[in-house]
Amino acid sequence: QVQLVESGGGLVQPGGSLRLACAASGSAFSIYVMAWYRQTPGKQRELVALITVSGGTNYADSVKGRFTISRDNAKNTVYLQMNSLKPDDTAVYYCNAGFGRTAYWGQGTQVTVSS
Repeated sequence: QVQLVESGGGLVQPGGSLRLACAASGSAFSIYVMAWYRQTPGKQRELVALITVSGGTNYADSVKGRFTISRDNAKNTVYLQMNSLKPDDTAVYYCNAGFGRTAYWGQGTQVTVSS
């Protein structure tokens, strides 16, 4: 069992930056593929970025060049650095940990980009 707790969301102006963090409880954090998803009302949850066990990364086209995912296995934490934020980035951001067919989700953190 893994528990995920996100932090770092908030209100930011367009062009600003935020860094989200997701702290995982339990052991064996390093074996999980970690990812960030986001969801807005009435839309499906979409993958924003993921990072593999070996550190490989993948991003949604809409965030490439602006967002960076990273992980610190010693701290059981995954991060999402978000730069050049746009109003379209407004969403609830969820952390996900995956291993085989097993997946865990955090409760989500709200990110609002508005002037």
